[in-house]
Amino acid sequence: MNETLQNVEEMVGQSPTIDVTEAFQQWQDLLGELMAKIEARFELTRDPSTASLESYGTYPEGPGGRLAGFSGPEIDWLVHSWIGNPKASFVNLHLTAWLGPHVRVPHLGIALLLWPEGWFYVDAIPRGDLVGDTDYYDRYYTPNEADWLRHRREHEDFVWFTSPTAFIRASLSPTAYCYSFPANQANIEVVRDVLHRRVDQWLRWVDEAEPVPAEERAALAERDLAIRKNIAERDPANVMGVKLFGQETTDLLVRSLWGGNRELPRPLGPGA
Repeated sequence: MNETLQNVEEMVGQSPTIDVTEAFQQWQDLLGELMAKIEARFELTRDPSTASLESYGTYPEGPGGRLAGFSGPEIDWLVHSWIGNPKASFVNLHLTAWLGPHVRVPHLGIALLLWPEGWFYVDAIPRGDLVGDTDYYDRYYTPNEADWLRHRREHEDFVWFTSPTAFIRASLSPTAYCYSFPANQANIEVVRDVLHRRVDQWLRWVDEAEPVPAEERAALAERDLAIRKNIAERDPANVMGVKLFGQETTDLLVRSLWGGNRELPRPLGPGA
């Protein structure tokens, strides 16, 4: 299994400038399909703090993006977004769903990238100690071990991405997918299959979860917020936002990724 140790800025900087609009549209369609599944399950309300980010930049003539943040009775913070310049090889898309503290189901993290090669990440972001709490590990991570190993063995086009930033490596669970690959149709379909299966599994977990005792929810919510903020603020790919839109806009986008300017209240869930 090959791997890459380059960060996103290096991958983009060393790649040819190619119009990736067609593949970008496929990534948008895929995230739209996954978002539709989530919207069918959860009550979601667009947070007013992200209304100004519905469309920014000069796309399709130049770089642009969209960031929509949502909340609801069972969802603390959900982001559906993209940023980049498809005509100049680069686009980064996110669909991340952070659950409220009424359950301990892992959060859902999805990211797609074109640079112009393809790249994707999907993970069940832990809500507990995977080594100390083996029941939690066996419930949410053991079931994915076989598929995770099968993907690494069978899909030779997919190159494992090892972040040069130790903090980012520490944020991945043992069954995270994090790969670059040639953005051809066959590989895009592989990614589509993986993401649909992982989202379907995550939705089942939510439906089957036991409630967290009301007195434990505030502490879990604060842990969730700290993790979400730290991942957003320490993402090495933020430098690409600065290159495209400057520091001020990038700071706004990063705060919006973790809900730093949110106006809707954070949910504690039923019975809290």
